Amino acid sequence: MFQRLLVCTDLSDGLHRLIHFVPSLAAGGVKQITFLHIIPILADREIPRVDERKLAAARDRLTPPPCEGIDIQVEVKWGKPIDHILDTAKDHQSDLIMVGTPTRSLLTEKLMGSTTMGLCQRITAPLMILRPQLLGAYTSEELDLRCRHLFRHLLIPYDGTKTAEYLLGQVKQKAQGRPDDSLAECRLCWVYQTSGRRNLPKVEFSEASKAKLAAAREELAVLDLQVTTEVLEGTAIQEILMTAQEHDVSAIAISSGSLGKLIEISSPSFAGEILRRSWHPVIYFPPAQG
Repeated sequence: MFQRLLVCTDLSDGLHRLIHFVPSLAAGGVKQITFLHIIPILADREIPRVDERKLAAARDRLTPPPCEGIDIQVEVKWGKPIDHILDTAKDHQSDLIMVGTPTRSLLTEKLMGSTTMGLCQRITAPLMILRPQLLGAYTSEELDLRCRHLFRHLLIPYDGTKTAEYLLGQVKQKAQGRPDDSLAECRLCWVYQTSGRRNLPKVEFSEASKAKLAAAREELAVLDLQVTTEVLEGTAIQEILMTAQEHDVSAIAISSGSLGKLIEISSPSFAGEILRRSWHPVIYFPPAQG
């Protein structure tokens, strides 16, 4: 599904462990991996300077053994993380950027800032968010299997909206011509939002919505994907997170036009909350430019 990865690591988020699993990633269809580490510039009497020892140590630590059939690059830079990530992704034509981000609340994010949210507002390639706590806890055997099945089964929140149709189109585009042993299964999950009050009448799934969901299923099925559809009632965020737990999902796919913008302060977006709260990997597809 994705063939050119940019793996961004601070050497404490677990993503640096992937240097030992390059063959496992290659087995899932990956052809190129760039490992990127960014070192903050130190200030000495207001004159920026680079710690050359740290630079050399980081490069040595991130250099994996050669792997036949896959192009491996290592980049160690210093300065502002977001700018370097964007520039490196462009230079290597990366089709997926991978970062490790801990779960956090919207308030914490606003107070402390977030490189991930800053990236979401500027990237043109999809962004995959993984949890450092899980990457650090996986045994080598578990991480080997995770790397092989990184994109195997996607959970796609779908409600017939313009954003949902855009997300569906992005997944379709990536699924076309995908390598063997890559994306195999998609689960389309439509959640009718309810307040949770038991005295309210049950929401009826309309014929128009049924038709949209069936059409979305067919669009993916023609690409030789196994597609499952599901209709749920409740709070969208909770239902999606629960569904991911119950169905062997590899990652949750999301998109949003408001992620990281000021409007989120008063009205947090569904995509933003999934990104902040999900323990499953999340693949964020940025909105179309222009």
